[in-house]
Amino acid sequence: MMVIVVENAPPRLRGRLAIWLLEVRAGVYVGRYGRRVREMIWEHVVAGISDDTHEGNAVMCWQDNSELGFSFETVGANRRIPTEFDGVRLVSFLAEQATRSV
Repeated sequence: MMVIVVENAPPRLRGRLAIWLLEVRAGVYVGRYGRRVREMIWEHVVAGISDDTHEGNAVMCWQDNSELGFSFETVGANRRIPTEFDGVRLVSFLAEQATRSV
């Protein structure tokens, strides 16, 4: 199984994802594909997030034979950053920046 979550994605990308995957909540897509199809879908996500002016981001998780039982990839700006720790991919958080100047 694989899950893709997009935020601030362009409508064209969301429509394309809805063709291949089931949108169970706004911006949350699930499906069951092999490695090659999963990589093809992720290429479309990366292109859609990189080419838009929406400043979006996305994460994809899929079942894997790793220590955690799953793997994930991210694209776009987000406070959550994938980090390698003792051979295991974890997520670290960036500090929240002030939105107003005093």
